[in-house]
Amino acid sequence: MSFLDVERSVLDTLLPGLDAALAQHPLMELEGPSSPAIPLFREANGPALLVPAQNTGIGATPLQAVRVQRALGARCPSLAVATTMHHFSVASLVETAKHGAGFEWMLLEAIANERMLLASGFAEGRTGQSILRPAITAERRGDKVVLNGSKKPCSLARSMDLLTASVTMKDEDGVERLAVAIVPAKAEGVSVRPFWRSTVLAGAESEEVVLTDVALDSQMVVLTDVTADSVLDSLNVAGFLWFELLMTAGYLGTAGALVERVLRHGGGSAADRAAMVTDLNASMLAVEAVAGAMADEEWSERLLVSALTARYAAQDAIARTTQAALAALGGMSFISSDEGTYLASAATGLNFHPPSRGRMAEPLCAALDGHPLRVG
Repeated sequence: MSFLDVERSVLDTLLPGLDAALAQHPLMELEGPSSPAIPLFREANGPALLVPAQNTGIGATPLQAVRVQRALGARCPSLAVATTMHHFSVASLVETAKHGAGFEWMLLEAIANERMLLASGFAEGRTGQSILRPAITAERRGDKVVLNGSKKPCSLARSMDLLTASVTMKDEDGVERLAVAIVPAKAEGVSVRPFWRSTVLAGAESEEVVLTDVALDSQMVVLTDVTADSVLDSLNVAGFLWFELLMTAGYLGTAGALVERVLRHGGGSAADRAAMVTDLNASMLAVEAVAGAMADEEWSERLLVSALTARYAAQDAIARTTQAALAALGGMSFISSDEGTYLASAATGLNFHPPSRGRMAEPLCAALDGHPLRVG
């Protein structure tokens, strides 16, 4: 038995050879802008992880998926972030297919068979702006829907085959609603601009994707029931559940990579090392509890509150353990390698994904007092 062996075993079962392939490369090579990690993920059939088995995919359960993401986060934080966006998009497409016209199932099979990567253009990254307020708009023009706007940052921007984006569009009654658009990366009017300036998580390919008069067949845009009041429908609840759990697991893996170095080198006292492992594993158990419940329970607002609770608790655990791990590794480790400080910096990234703790404090309290959950 060893730290993270359960997660690595699941990863090796579902995506054979990927962990070993990643382990052959130095961390800072994997985290660079020319990282080999995304091609290795594609080669290992990673895009099919959450595609249902009936659509020729792997059909991983939520519990298996979060364990895979923790294992990836421990090898390559950028890959965990980037692939979370892909898996979140695939999971949202699976939910859309339950109520769609049928083309979604064909698209899922194409993702699995052709190992296509999906970037996520769902709104985030604008301070003070509701994440249900996309920066991309959609307008009906005859039998087409025309998109304009941009998403920044957008992970997998350079490797994507498809972009799944949240857009605003008026329904037949003129009410502005949230919709989900599926955009081929090679569609006319799609371009990518440099955006990510930080060296941290540079391997996630988080650039700006710009849509300029991109014309889509109307069936490639699915209108939801969400309006400006930020009350979630079933599709959004499912999407947020997957997003929060997968992203949290990935960052717990990144913090775990730092703790793993402490365990390997024997830094700090035994009590210190045990406390680090306990903190991270307890947070992962909370994530796994929600993931396990997804297999048996309705995907409700109540379950999403549990996912958000696990995520915010993980942020606290990551903050404690990364600082404790750096102290345990000591000054010579700080001087001789950038890896420790890099992993600590990368692990703090969970704080910056939506919805932020500050914006959700009041909505969470209101939800626990019997009101509908609103995500701002």
